[in-house]
Amino acid sequence: MAAPDWLPDLIRIENFGGAWERYLDAIYEVFNADFVTSHPVWRGRRLALKRHPMSEGKEATFWHMISEGDNEESREIDLRRCERIRWPRPVIERSEEPEIKVWENRRRGETRICLWLEAREYFVILADRRGYLLPWTAYPVTQAHRKRKLQKEYEEYRRKSGG
Repeated sequence: MAAPDWLPDLIRIENFGGAWERYLDAIYEVFNADFVTSHPVWRGRRLALKRHPMSEGKEATFWHMISEGDNEESREIDLRRCERIRWPRPVIERSEEPEIKVWENRRRGETRICLWLEAREYFVILADRRGYLLPWTAYPVTQAHRKRKLQKEYEEYRRKSGG
């Protein structure tokens, strides 16, 4: 399936002369516009934010979208995640597009909604809470074994849900 033309361009640190602080301000400005000062909706359900713990005046969800790692205290910045900070909102808002695979799974006792834009190797996770959703994280998926796992999970969900 062809990659969609509706995704915004990447924001590269090179465009900021490699200056991390300027780059961080620029990508946070995008996140702030997309999720803090406006309130996106997914299929009629409002999205809120995991704000705490705030760090450097920025919400926990922001840090989750631009860093990786299992331990919350030691997550590391991932420039590929940073570059794609403009992508989560359009993927969420265009989840009805045929190129986005959508399914639910359970993680740590919670229902998560998975949005996989396979053609661009990009994955968004929403946490389902009572009455609202939280954008949980978003990241590139490039490893073949991870893609196979997601495909299997998607197919299993479709088989069980009759979709």
